[in-house]
Amino acid sequence: MEKTPLVLLPGLLCDETVWQPQLAEFGSGRQVLVGEFRGFSSFDDMAVSVLSRAPPRFALVGHSMGGRVALEMMRHAPERIDRLALLSTGVHPVLPGEAEKRQELIELAWRDGIAVLAHNWLPAVLHPSRRADAAFVELLETMWRRSTPAIHEGQIRAALNRLDARPILPNISCPTLVLGGADDPWSPTQQQREIAAAIAGAQLTIIPDCGHMVTLECPAATNEALGQWLAQDPCPYVSRERSR
Repeated sequence: MEKTPLVLLPGLLCDETVWQPQLAEFGSGRQVLVGEFRGFSSFDDMAVSVLSRAPPRFALVGHSMGGRVALEMMRHAPERIDRLALLSTGVHPVLPGEAEKRQELIELAWRDGIAVLAHNWLPAVLHPSRRADAAFVELLETMWRRSTPAIHEGQIRAALNRLDARPILPNISCPTLVLGGADDPWSPTQQQREIAAAIAGAQLTIIPDCGHMVTLECPAATNEALGQWLAQDPCPYVSRERSR
């Protein structure tokens, strides 16, 4: 049986580095596309770009910012998405004070460089046990250093101009996994529970002793959940909107 194509969407300033454990586990004999968001400043434009490159139907996984792009893809073309996995993401609109905090990060990157931004931001989103792993932190910081302040600002502008994604959730009718780290300061557990509760039939997985970068911090647990998700019958659920 032919394997369902897989589309993987990374988070802020991330690339296929964050998907290495998943590519190793699920990539053999399967068409895989990793999203590329450098040069974009709109989640909608990111979504349209991925859809233009993706196969006609596919399984979609989005991490962090990539999860928000995945939801924009659901807004555009739900009929093309065989199943959906949202990892360590959010759906809320811009929060009070968020614009000011993100502007500080934009200015930091331009003033001191991406390396300083990465060193200040990345360790703090990891589980404490990972923050002390110099090689692991360096892997992530090296990935971020491949970007520029302009790329960073574009992706931050996209976040600040995002739509409220919450109205999309009740209309999702494909098999859906919502997954997060129990110790994620950026996308807290309660946030993941609320997302899962808003999607009919969604599977919720919270990984203990894990921070924001679930695909790399806890690859075995993440892959186990994704494997179960990929093994589900792709027939769509009946959404809450349609059941009324």
